[in-house]
Amino acid sequence: MSKLLDVGRLLPYMHDVGHCKRSLHELNLMWRMIEASAKMNCAAEARSILPTIAATRQGFGELEGELVASLAHEKMSNAMAELNTKAHYVIEIVVRNLYERTADVGFLATDAGICEFVAGLSGNPGAMRSRLRAYSRKYTVYDEIMLLDTEGNVLVQIDESAPVEGSRDPLIAQTLATDGYVETFRASDLRPDKRSALIYSRRIHHPRTGAVVGLLCLCFSFEEEMARIFGTHRDRLQRSNMLLLDGAGQVIASADPVWIPVGAQVPTNPGGSPEAMMYAGREYLVRTFASPGYQGYPGPQGWQGQVMIPLDVAFHGASTAVLAGLDQTWADGLLSHARDFCPPLFEIMNAANMIRRVVWNGQVMSAGQEGDFLRLQAILEQISETGARSNALFLESIRDLFETVLSSGLRNSEFVSHLLVDLADRNLYERVADCRWWALSPALRALTAGADPDKAARMERILAHINSLYTVYSTIVVYDAQGRILASSRGHAADTIDDAALARVMALRSDQEYHVSPFEASPLYGGRPTYIYHAAIRDPDDDAKIVGGIGIVFDAAVELLAMLQGVLGDSDAGGMQAYFVDRDGKVLCSTDASRPVGSVLALDPAMLALEGGDSRSGFMAHDGQYAIAGATASHGYREFTGAGVVAVVIETLGALRNGVPRLRQSAALPGGMSMTASGAEFATFYVDTGQFAIAATDVQEAQCASKIRPVTMGSGAACVGVIALDAAEDLCWVYDLGVLLHGRPTPVTQRSQVIVARNEGKTVGLLVDDLDVVAKFDDAQITPVPLFHADQAALVKQVVNPGSGGGLIQIIDAAQVFASV
Repeated sequence: MSKLLDVGRLLPYMHDVGHCKRSLHELNLMWRMIEASAKMNCAAEARSILPTIAATRQGFGELEGELVASLAHEKMSNAMAELNTKAHYVIEIVVRNLYERTADVGFLATDAGICEFVAGLSGNPGAMRSRLRAYSRKYTVYDEIMLLDTEGNVLVQIDESAPVEGSRDPLIAQTLATDGYVETFRASDLRPDKRSALIYSRRIHHPRTGAVVGLLCLCFSFEEEMARIFGTHRDRLQRSNMLLLDGAGQVIASADPVWIPVGAQVPTNPGGSPEAMMYAGREYLVRTFASPGYQGYPGPQGWQGQVMIPLDVAFHGASTAVLAGLDQTWADGLLSHARDFCPPLFEIMNAANMIRRVVWNGQVMSAGQEGDFLRLQAILEQISETGARSNALFLESIRDLFETVLSSGLRNSEFVSHLLVDLADRNLYERVADCRWWALSPALRALTAGADPDKAARMERILAHINSLYTVYSTIVVYDAQGRILASSRGHAADTIDDAALARVMALRSDQEYHVSPFEASPLYGGRPTYIYHAAIRDPDDDAKIVGGIGIVFDAAVELLAMLQGVLGDSDAGGMQAYFVDRDGKVLCSTDASRPVGSVLALDPAMLALEGGDSRSGFMAHDGQYAIAGATASHGYREFTGAGVVAVVIETLGALRNGVPRLRQSAALPGGMSMTASGAEFATFYVDTGQFAIAATDVQEAQCASKIRPVTMGSGAACVGVIALDAAEDLCWVYDLGVLLHGRPTPVTQRSQVIVARNEGKTVGLLVDDLDVVAKFDDAQITPVPLFHADQAALVKQVVNPGSGGGLIQIIDAAQVFASV
């Protein structure tokens, strides 16, 4: 999304981002007031912390613009990504469906019975109408089938309720002059009751002379099909509208025609530009997608899928509670990868860390100061309070954006898996129709039942012609009632059909029934697993007598993978993989090289047990990675009830991590901790899950752990490098306090800090997980560690009980630290 956003124009529609902007502005003013008060009331006493206050105020000024822009960008990216997926879906489904229609009209126009009828060699319109209706019962996507002569006279049609005697449509002359199919979408006198008709036509030749004698017209049930597409995948909240457009940007199908009617001219956005577009006085986000084509078929010229969502609802989806149901350890682990999967979230976390460190350093610098103490302490209290408000704002922003990113990922995984299942169901529906119709071929029926010595060669020519039009099959075979293979389109590695399949075929009761094999290895597919669709071939003189069958071998390895890759597009480069699995999790096809066909994909059992058409998403560990998984179970298409397939999409977000520190809300002083009470001042912080403190007078400052420079000459396992103390590049050694305390390394994360401690003129850096606050504790709150002896060289000799139900805070002995390193 390269185009810069007009953030000011978008903010009125991004309520949470607007709230963040206002809060940042208020806090910026507060920091300005603190700086001004310090300069006016206690300039001398605040001399050491004024640069820190100024840096904080300046940082907020920069954040006010940068952070808001980042949040707005992420919101827009999520919204546009959702529109992109849906717009892609609309055109992808349409083009794949219509590709099958081009094959249908090509094959049916060469049907021997149809050619003889149109040529006048057989003249029974009733019988031909029955045959065409039998075809439409197999391929229910057509609402009309017509045969015409060269003058445009209708010889027969299946819909007698809307009779058409003849036509002057220019498609007739175009079809008669074209050696191939003609695709027409517009008003036509062939379908006078339709605003626009989608017609596939092809010329018909005389079976003996080859002369052009007429044409076949297959009329696609366009409105019904688009209603199915929109009804299945439209936004449940109906915030957006799915559209199909022609090349001029005119609506030819609308999920909600009352909202955006057919025939309307709408703005388009094929480049995915993140900008508002005006339609009918209302601003919209728009995504337009053209099809790259399928199997060499480009789709109707200029057709595009489009989704439009009004700007005023684009950033307000259904409320979610993803984080509420996510294990805190997982949430922290996912957040540690924010730089990779959500840069704006990473920026907010950096800002929160910076503010916490600035406030902490300001409090440390003022520790032990003399002079006009009360006025300085009042300034410090304001710093602490404003720091707490700043931190709370960042934590709220982090949580809201994290929720948005995760819920968007879950929704997208479900939608993509639903699209994959829809593609599979629609594709396999066509296979069911194909095998049943081809089994009715008069030529194949006669040859299978007869004793023609040349029947194998004749059958192979027919099957080869079919296979040249329907390229989704690796081979097509015809076999007799004993299961012996008589002919194939591309050769075959077996001589017979397996007994189980033959028994099922011989038991089929009508030409509407079929049998599909389990997804298993077959010699007809080179020993690889696939589906084989079977239908019974019946005696031409006795429909009750089965004389054999036809088996069409689906090219599963190629076609299923094409579906997965076609939907993912470039997404797999970003860590997304897609799978078709059965109800046991066995992989039928995968974009993941580590999960070949036949392997088992470990999934939540609830995903494998989904009801047909239902979707589910969630988080899972996958190959040592945090991952989002979405799954949808096959639900069928039209009369096809589905193949028991589950489509799964898995997106990895980063490696699993142990011991990631929690995102803590600090900078506020809990009960028992104060900046104005009497007592010693301590700077508190975290190592692993424990809270520690060190005398504030022993601390120089805290720096971000990313500034550590690794070196090879340090001594001991605890030494992790050096860090610069000031602009003069004075260096001090940095030691891992986790190793010094309990022997476990501290993982360096985005929140890790280095506390620069000082003692008797020496300095050393201590790597810790996170900073907390600077507070005073009176002597009554401090007690020695039980069982501690004075001669023991322990780093922790005392603990603080802050009260109010808080846990004990362990006090680090700075002198002992210097002695240990």
